[in-house]
Amino acid sequence: MIGAEAVTIKSAPGYADGLRADLYELWRNVIAHRAPHVLPALENGQGPIGHDTNPVPFLQALNIWFHLLKIAEENADMRTRRLVETQEGPDAVEGSFARALAQFPDTSADDFSRAAHTLSVGPTITAHPTEAKRVTVLEIHRRIYRSLVKLETQRWTPRERADVMADIESEIDLLWLTGELRLERPTPVDEIEWGLQFFRDSLFDAVPQFYDRFQRAVSERYEGFPETRPCVRFHSWIGGDRDGNPNVTVDITKRALARSRATILEKYQTDLSNAASQSSISVAIVDIPLPALKGLQAVIKGAGPDVAPRHANPGEIFRQAISAIGARIVATRDQAGEGAYLQVADFVSDLRRVEAAFASVHADRLASRLIRPIRWRAEVFGFRTFTLDIRQNSSFTTKALADIWQRTGAALDYGTSDWSARLRRELGSADLPWIERTQLADETQELLSLLDLMKQTRLGADRHALGPFILSMTRSCDDLLGVFLLARYAGFGAEKLDLRVVPLFETIDDLRAAPQILNDLLAVPLARRSLKADGNLVEVMLGYSDSNKDGGFMCSTWELEKAQRNISRALEAHGVRPEFFHGRGGSVSRGGAPTERAIAAQPRNTINGRLRTTEQGEVVSSKFANRGTALHNLELLASSVLTQSLDTRPQLTRPEFNDALEALSGMSQTAYCTLLRKPGFIDYFQQASPVEELAMLKMGSRPARRSGAQTLDDLRAIPWVFAWSQNRHLITGWYGFGTAVASFRRVRGSEGDRLLAEMLRHSRLFQLIVDEVEKSLYHADMDIGARYASLVPDATVRNTIFDSIRRSYDQSCIELRSLTGTPEIGARFPNMCTRFGRVRGELDRIHELQVSLLSRTRQSSQDMDSTPLLQSMNCIATGLGWTG
Repeated sequence: MIGAEAVTIKSAPGYADGLRADLYELWRNVIAHRAPHVLPALENGQGPIGHDTNPVPFLQALNIWFHLLKIAEENADMRTRRLVETQEGPDAVEGSFARALAQFPDTSADDFSRAAHTLSVGPTITAHPTEAKRVTVLEIHRRIYRSLVKLETQRWTPRERADVMADIESEIDLLWLTGELRLERPTPVDEIEWGLQFFRDSLFDAVPQFYDRFQRAVSERYEGFPETRPCVRFHSWIGGDRDGNPNVTVDITKRALARSRATILEKYQTDLSNAASQSSISVAIVDIPLPALKGLQAVIKGAGPDVAPRHANPGEIFRQAISAIGARIVATRDQAGEGAYLQVADFVSDLRRVEAAFASVHADRLASRLIRPIRWRAEVFGFRTFTLDIRQNSSFTTKALADIWQRTGAALDYGTSDWSARLRRELGSADLPWIERTQLADETQELLSLLDLMKQTRLGADRHALGPFILSMTRSCDDLLGVFLLARYAGFGAEKLDLRVVPLFETIDDLRAAPQILNDLLAVPLARRSLKADGNLVEVMLGYSDSNKDGGFMCSTWELEKAQRNISRALEAHGVRPEFFHGRGGSVSRGGAPTERAIAAQPRNTINGRLRTTEQGEVVSSKFANRGTALHNLELLASSVLTQSLDTRPQLTRPEFNDALEALSGMSQTAYCTLLRKPGFIDYFQQASPVEELAMLKMGSRPARRSGAQTLDDLRAIPWVFAWSQNRHLITGWYGFGTAVASFRRVRGSEGDRLLAEMLRHSRLFQLIVDEVEKSLYHADMDIGARYASLVPDATVRNTIFDSIRRSYDQSCIELRSLTGTPEIGARFPNMCTRFGRVRGELDRIHELQVSLLSRTRQSSQDMDSTPLLQSMNCIATGLGWTG
């Protein structure tokens, strides 16, 4: 119980323990004031929370406590990293640039320069419906976190510290009064603002610090090394991802572009105003060298007579120049024309002139404080905040092309040779048939208007404001060529398209077919010319979620590995290299392994210094809600990619490892698919989990299904993972592993045992698989799962499916213990066990309550208040740390 845990916390030494104890007391004070009747149930398990009482206060209290625990952990982790750096140096901090460089002491400055020149990472913010917290709640969490940071200093008097603690208690009270649940489903506009909030709160300020850390690490290693920086470019899908979301329209995409532009320009305006106020260098005091003086005068003149401040701060030319840049940013924001920047490069150039002028009068520290952070932001965020990607499903693009063709010739069937022949013929033609757009279906007109917008945006002040067209469920070369042809119908050129089309390979079959699809694509002249236009790099996106849903965790992980190697070889034959975009989520079953280990396990020569990855739902708030944590996660991502680039040691080829993984993957997939095909499995899934009720939990603007069909194929991977997490089966993270390993050992005998032991020592990929399976098995709970199984009315279905899951779970645990040599599941991850141990008891009670609520809701002939059930889902997701 929480009370018992709190007693232990108070007596235990350590900063984190004291922090949790303090938060517990403040949380308890709020509950004692707002809902004293639930304290006995919270502290010692006594008191009703079931049929005869309203369970919402109990669940709300626990949900707040779970969040407070996470805030405390984040603060303690940040403090630990600072202490390590203070006591042992920056190269002792896990995930730091200094540590990455220290691993390769023999790397020359030239070799490092080549690696740094190609280093590029692209975190991509997505609005997948896995974030239940509202922006208002996120802001309260952030204020609590910042108050905890404030408490770390030792300068407070007892009275001052008591005031800070009282502020934190008032924020916890505000959490209670605000409520966690959304009363209405968020709109895409709400999600756009949600995404931008992380830039305002942390990322705008974290990026200059990120660059500064890189520069310091490089300077300490390579004396006199010129300024160099890793490339980081933020992307977003919020307002651009229309795959199965009819709420995302061209107007919404325009809104996302406008808001992202306004947000960064407002930041520049504030920063420049602050910089100008602190740049009171007088020409009466210091002689400015003529080249620098001319540079400042050019900056002022560039603003134009109607924009540049007149007669302001006479003799303070630095202040005048910075104010002139600020005035031009205002004109750019207002699109006033006169004085507005036409290109981001012009803005950066003006900042460089001012920075050089500071250096010319030996005011380098002023330049690094006031101007360089703005320049670094400009080089990352441009006039856009993020690059907005566009995503659509291949079924929609195919339907749109069929609609056009119906009106310009005979109707053709997708997948036929006639369809393929017409695609290639029209792509190679100088002219296309004219179409009257108003006669096309609404969906086709919308898609052509979207492509219009992409073309126009590429010609604007920031050509990176819109990113690629990502085609989800890419199943054939024709799917990709269809997008190229639709772009031509929208007015793109016939020789080469200024449009990046990115295939997203998601299912197991599509991952296997990817190399041939790309071979066929690059055989088409227009596609080849267009794809090669961007530095001979071809972006390819890999889907973790749907491949897992399709073949299970072990099979998905191996197929993703193979796909990267096979795609790299296929593209190399055409003289191009891949840039992989990893569609990872937060849970283990959606690629949520630790960043540095997941990158280290990627096949050698498939990253090549460049990596994009999605940051989805609750992962965004856990990584980027606060500046210090955001800085650490950016550095961790970039340093992990840098480590891959610097590691030029030859990788030992172990064909026997690949053969074993191929066999294990195949057996795992067979076991997983056998379960999914058992009679009554869909009924079991729907009845033994809250997947159908999930639609009531108003987390995201996108529906749970791509269409209205009630099939597993149509169900999105996120609710699929969410449901198996809620009922603690967690089959998406381990099912099939035990069957595969047991079968492998049975067939291979002692030689198989030896090989598996070798793989666990020397194969990073197999190590990753085993570790993540163990974490999933640790969080799974078959006793809790049995309670959810009891909701299935058909005894035959219930017993058949759940018994299969329980047997596979037991077998997986046996095989895992045999592989690792540890008697307890999870024992190799003590921190994980300790953290989960703090919430395990409370989660058990919430699961019991949720099963009761599901049973009552489904048996009732009247509409019931859904709030308790939805609150239980929210609470379980918070306690586990992930939803989908």
